Amino acid sequence: MSKIKELLLISSDIRGIAIETEEFDATLTVEESRLIASAFVKWLQKRYPSKKITELVVGIGRDSRISGPDLTREFIKVLSAFGVFVIDFEMATTPSMFMATQFEEFNCDATVMFTASHLPFYYNGLKFFTREGGLESSDIRDIIDLVDEEEELPQGPFATIEAKSIFRRYSRHLVELIRKGSGSEKEKPLEGLHIIVDAGNGAGGFYAEKVLEVLGTNTEGSQFLEPDGTFPNHIPNPDNKEAMGSIKNQVLAVGADYGVIFDTDVDRAAVVTGDGELLNRNNLIAVLSVIAISEHPGTTIVTNSPTTEHLKRFITKLGGHQYRYISGYRNVINKAIELNETGTDCQLAIETSGHAAFKENFFLDDGAYVVAKILMLLPRLIERGETLDTLIQELVQPKEVVEVRFKIETEDFKIHSMEVINEFPQWIPKDWTVNQENEEGIRIDFKGEFGEGWLLLRMSLHEPLLVLQIENDLVGYQEKILETIQEIMNRYPKINQSKLQALLK
Repeated sequence: MSKIKELLLISSDIRGIAIETEEFDATLTVEESRLIASAFVKWLQKRYPSKKITELVVGIGRDSRISGPDLTREFIKVLSAFGVFVIDFEMATTPSMFMATQFEEFNCDATVMFTASHLPFYYNGLKFFTREGGLESSDIRDIIDLVDEEEELPQGPFATIEAKSIFRRYSRHLVELIRKGSGSEKEKPLEGLHIIVDAGNGAGGFYAEKVLEVLGTNTEGSQFLEPDGTFPNHIPNPDNKEAMGSIKNQVLAVGADYGVIFDTDVDRAAVVTGDGELLNRNNLIAVLSVIAISEHPGTTIVTNSPTTEHLKRFITKLGGHQYRYISGYRNVINKAIELNETGTDCQLAIETSGHAAFKENFFLDDGAYVVAKILMLLPRLIERGETLDTLIQELVQPKEVVEVRFKIETEDFKIHSMEVINEFPQWIPKDWTVNQENEEGIRIDFKGEFGEGWLLLRMSLHEPLLVLQIENDLVGYQEKILETIQEIMNRYPKINQSKLQALLK
């Protein structure tokens, strides 16, 4: 019996345990891959009723995870047995798989990327695209609803399967964009710069040779470019302290001008400057906001909720507007699309996790494209004697930042989470005020004996957790704030406070 029902349906993708461990049973095996493949064919038939199955072209790609080859092989077999023309891109990135629906030489009606982003090596998952973009959560549910576990899957004969590389075409696309966007007539507009890449042993290693070096960049000192799905060096995640520390240390060690880091499937990225400044989270939002507002004065930037008030003031001073919305990259992207449809110009949707999508790029969260937009700036900055650090020098940095995750120990964790969030304002001190400009969880501004800053308590998107984020512009108030939170949480015995208690010891 398959474990389809145990898979996680997250926004526009499916995730599961692909490799059994001592702690977890496998839920995404070749069996589930075959069943989902069959359901996807049925879904495509409904999506494109005027096309015969034999006229459909579907591209398949995967990141470096060690379970990828087996899962994609079986998925491809089923598609081909139904008569679908399949392009096996093998190693790929999530954004490049969408672009395979846009590049004429591939002409894919749909693509599927096997990845689980930054999750541990034993996970894997599937992301789906059509020419219109990534599938919505409703589409994913529809595909799963079409799974028939009693179905006898076709065994052949097989339609055409072609093996092609996406990296050559996608890299050329990026190089052309950077050359044009830099405003330079040089074939190598980045010549003289030393920029290193950290791919975290994911799928992003191509960027060093096929993009940066082609543009004239010295990439000596780049690290973890070779795909290795066990991720032996660090978590491939630009939102992870260890990962950012690794690329920062390497930049400083080799004396590079900049360092670029990608997550496993390259839909996220971050940058480190030569001085060791981390351009991720709020700093990355600030840099990309400078770009978006300079190109589109007055535009709105959609972010997720956990952004500093300083960022809002920074964006406002640039002449733009910030719209804080619910966490989840599909949520912020869809809100940006909605704003444009209702008459509000919105050029950028971005999460603090690093998912960033430009309107000009199909609102596709593409780490490689984000880095390309930043690289376009560098020749002009050099001419002015400036660096990326200069762009955000007026962005005030909080003095203390804390995140606490509370496990909710009850099956009805969603109901209990909302109970805690809704009742939270009843218990807060007099110096705490509810920030009404918020659409996720509860946001509190505090001052006086607690310092000066804010906190956000929200539900995790994917796990039975409450996530608490605190930022303070003054030092020395962390313990007092956490003790106050502890007193409030003591009212809810189903909330596990072990993470908070560890900070108070």
